[in-house]
Amino acid sequence: MNYPPKHHQDNNKDHMIEVIKTYPLAAVISVENNQPLITHLPLIFENGKLIGHIDIYNPQANLLKAGNAVTLLFSGPECYISPSVYGTTQLPTWNYIKVHLKGTVEAIESKASLKQSLITMTEFLEAPDHKYILEPDNPRLDRNLDYIKMFEITITEWEGKFKLSQDKKPSDTKFAREELIRANQESIKQFLDTVF
Repeated sequence: MNYPPKHHQDNNKDHMIEVIKTYPLAAVISVENNQPLITHLPLIFENGKLIGHIDIYNPQANLLKAGNAVTLLFSGPECYISPSVYGTTQLPTWNYIKVHLKGTVEAIESKASLKQSLITMTEFLEAPDHKYILEPDNPRLDRNLDYIKMFEITITEWEGKFKLSQDKKPSDTKFAREELIRANQESIKQFLDTVF
């Protein structure tokens, strides 16, 4: 690996928003009594805030309200980059895209807002094909509203970590990009064949 690691900040908010929209599953981290509580939830970026839903029985649900602090981690594609992919002599490295956010969270208590938010989130996640539409009169939706809490996060700090071999020659950066695409496509199938 390259040491010391070259962490490339990308504080272009548009790039970070694109990561959130493309990879909406976040690690949502709260702290209670000096212990982290972590839940993985899809969050939707809407009007400059993040909207999410959590099961009422999740121990973290009671922390996602009242202006409590929250830390969020979003992950884009990543992979090991072998020196063999470059056109010049390099050392092994790991390329990745991460977005770290801090914010404050408020509970949204309105059942009507929760219902509409679940419909809107489903619509967003079904894009672009929209093979499924969550209808407002779906009886299962109504039966489950009492078991779901909605929350809204106001983002207070943004930090993008885009380590993509930017410190290399342009031709090597291009090779690293191609490897990131190839390795992700191949490794997903190999991994799923092993565990699923």
